[in-house]
Parts: sequence; C-alpha cells; structure tokens
Amino acid sequence: MTRQTNTHQVTLDYYTLQDLRAIADTIPRLELHPNVIQKIEAGAQFVLEKAAEDRYIYGTNTGFGSLCETRVENEEMETLQFNHVVSHAVGVGEIVPARLSRLMLFIKLLTFRTGHTGISMAPVQRLIDMWNNDIVPAIPKKGTVGASGDLAPLAHMALPLLGLGKVHYKGEVVESATVLEAMGWEPLRLKPKEGLALTNGVQYINARGALALMRIEEMMKTADLFAAMSSQAFSTSETFYQAPYHETTYHPERKTVAANFRKVLEGSNHYELPTCNNSKQDPYSFRCIPQVHGAIRQAVNFAIDIIEKECNGVSDNPLFFPESDQILFGGNLHGESTALALDFVAMATSEMAYISERRTYQLLSGMRGLPDFLVNQPGLNSGFMIVQYTAAALMNENKVLCTPASVDTIPTCQLQEDHVSMGGTSSYKLETIVDNAEYILGIELLTAVQAIDFNKPLKLSPATQKLYDEFRQHFTFMERDRVMSDDMERARDYCAENRAKWIEQFGLA
Repeated sequence: MTRQTNTHQVTLDYYTLQDLRAIADTIPRLELHPNVIQKIEAGAQFVLEKAAEDRYIYGTNTGFGSLCETRVENEEMETLQFNHVVSHAVGVGEIVPARLSRLMLFIKLLTFRTGHTGISMAPVQRLIDMWNNDIVPAIPKKGTVGASGDLAPLAHMALPLLGLGKVHYKGEVVESATVLEAMGWEPLRLKPKEGLALTNGVQYINARGALALMRIEEMMKTADLFAAMSSQAFSTSETFYQAPYHETTYHPERKTVAANFRKVLEGSNHYELPTCNNSKQDPYSFRCIPQVHGAIRQAVNFAIDIIEKECNGVSDNPLFFPESDQILFGGNLHGESTALALDFVAMATSEMAYISERRTYQLLSGMRGLPDFLVNQPGLNSGFMIVQYTAAALMNENKVLCTPASVDTIPTCQLQEDHVSMGGTSSYKLETIVDNAEYILGIELLTAVQAIDFNKPLKLSPATQKLYDEFRQHFTFMERDRVMSDDMERARDYCAENRAKWIEQFGLA
C-alpha cells in the first residue's frame, strides 16, 4: 500500500479505468467537492420530505424485495434500515483483499455523488473518514447474485457504520466496534432509504472487474512483446506483421499489434535464418498473432468501456430527482452489463493465454533447428517438457471457467427478482483466469529465452536484446534438468512486476 499525502476531491467528472487505478495505487486522502455535497444534501432532504407523505416509497417506508407492498410506520423507518443492512450481510468465504474493498468503497462514493440515491452526508462522510484513516470494511468473497445489487458484500461494507462487522485495520481483520471506540466514533443511525442506498448497486462486481482489467490491459500489451521473443526464437517470417498487409483490414487493433511487432523486432535477422520456413507459412500461433491478439484487445477495450460506464453511473433503486420532484423506480441495480462484459473478457484472456501456450509448445517441438524440449542431451534430460504440462493444466482450467456465468439465473425473493446477472461468479472466475494467464505468459517468456540461446545464428533486435539481457540476470540457462517450479513462480511474479515498465520502455501501444 502506498498512501500519498495529497488529497483527491471527488467530483462529478467521469473517472476512467486509469483514474481508478491511480486512486487504488496511491490511496490519497478523500474529500467531496462542494457541488457533490450540495447534491447529496438536496437528495437526502427530498427523501425526508417524501417519506413523510402518505405514499409507498420502496425501501423507504416499505419492506424489501417481494415485501415491497408492506408499509412500515414512520417511527419504524430507522429500524427498517438497520434491519435491512444486518439481514443482508450474508456473505461467506474468505475475506477479500483490502485493495478490493477500498476500490469498491470509492466506486460507491461515485454512485452517491449525484444525490439521486437519497443518502445523507452522515454515512457518506463516515465512509470517507474510514478511508482516510485506513479503516477498510472486511468483506467475504461470495454471496452476490449481481442483481438487486451486490447485496451481501455491500451490506458487509455498511456494517461498520453501525458498529458491526469487521474491518481491515493496522494489518489485521478486527471487530469494527473496537475500532470505532478507539476512534471515538458513535455507530450511525440510518435515516429513511439509507440502508438500501448502501446495499443496492453492483459496486462489488464492478470493483472486481476493474481490478482484473487493470491487469489484463497490461498483459495484452506485454503479450505482444513475449510473442516477438518467441517469433525470433522460432525463426518466423517477417511478412505477417508488415504494414501493407494490415492496410487490407478494418480492424485497428490488428494494426496496433503489427506495429508493436515492427517496433520491437526492428534490427532482428530472425526471418533471414536458414531455419525460416521457405514459404513463410508459420504455424497460426505465430502467423495469426495480429488477428488473435487484435481480437483480444477488442474484447478488453469493450469491457473497459462497460466497466467505466458502470462505475460512473448511478446503480441503485429507487432514484430521487428533487429538481423535478420525481421518484423513479427501475432496475439500475442489475449487473447484466458487467456480467456479460466480464464473461466476454474471460474468454479473451483465456485465448491470450492459449495462443501463448501454443507458441510454447511449438518451441519445444524440435522444429526450426531447436533441440527437443530445449535442452542439451534430450532423453537424458527432459528439459522444458513438463513445464508445458503445467501450462496445459492451467489452460484446461481456464477453458472450464470460460463457461459464462451470465447465461444462468436462479430466481430469488419469491420471484420478485426472477432474473439475476450472476456477475459475482463472472468476476470470481475471471480473477482465476487472469492468475492462470500470468503463469502461462511467464512460461512462454522462460521458454522463448531458452530457445533463443539455442538459435545461434539469431541476432536479436536491439529492443528485445535488452529484455533478454535483463531476464538472464534473474533466470539462468537450463544446462541440465533442475526443479523448474521456482523458475515458473518467479517468472510469473517478474513479469507482473515489470509489465508497466516494459510497456513504457518499449513503447507498446
């Protein structure tokens, strides 16, 4: 965690994925812009006025879900909101990392900033005070169906406001009541609609999706770099990434991948080697890199666009519009957009790993002048043979996890909520797919560098020579069989830690 001394003012501006990354990485102190405070206060006052009227206002003076026509007396509204939060805190499983909970809290503030949710400044300010004092709600991983909001995880986010639940504090997960007492904070008493405003919305799955996409966006760029290393090791042709070839397509993402290849491979002689295919017909895992990596970029860019829009919008129900004296009821609590986007990008991320694994396999195949399994004395040594088995096992898991969660629904709440997004499952499995893809891409780089050492006539491009030299400072040539598990773990971590640097260093678009 890196906490900055600067203060970030939450405004009504549009937050991009990069803006969210900066917030998650630097953890600045937060405050609200005066315009945001004004809108929140106006919305809260409007709710209080309408709650006093003799009318049904869902979740304000009625029960929840299928109990929407059960009226609650005015003197019971505070109890209603308290009961709502505690009854919905049904999450199970491991406690998610503080980074995820913190980003979820910030995205929740983006929903509150318009005043349309009806929440008052008291709970909003308490959430900001928690953020500024490194007090982060402890949220169990599972329990959301991604419609009616992420009810369970958001309820766990809200519990500390009531002096209940647990929080991350000083490196431990502790009872929130203990921390509130230490801070001198009294538990809050929720006003009409505030419990529902806290739990409604899909900020949990949006935060999970945003964090996954931050990793994937970097991975898809460095995947071009690793593929370029493999292409040199395999003595591929140079024609498949030339600009005129890609002027025949209307896919700008293919052109970007091809341009990355031209940039990082300039000065290499891989296509002039005697082991290069005379007909320039390389296996598809090489020759179709611009097409496959380009398609992956399209899916990732689509998902980023969807998640950004979800994070910036108002995800709650009902919504209050004091300026037009309206209360509108609808479905902005449904996570279908997020669920579909995360399922789509899960398939794309799996494909990014799959074509990487196929390149690894080709490098081990004994073709293009390379020894079987990239080792001296194959037979006595197995070399990288079994390294590829691990990549295959991880790919099998990814393929299973690519089954979309969003195509399923299990009706809830006496059929009132008869179609749900299952975006929670979409987000969990995407995270695992990303984890596996990081290993597989690390394995490709390990394999490519080993293959380069056997491709003696090869002259690396100046750019990839820098990567090779840097990599060899940390990973030695495999002269004979050794335990490779540690290399694979370190390669995965090494790639994850250096992705951002490589993107800047090599000018990867």
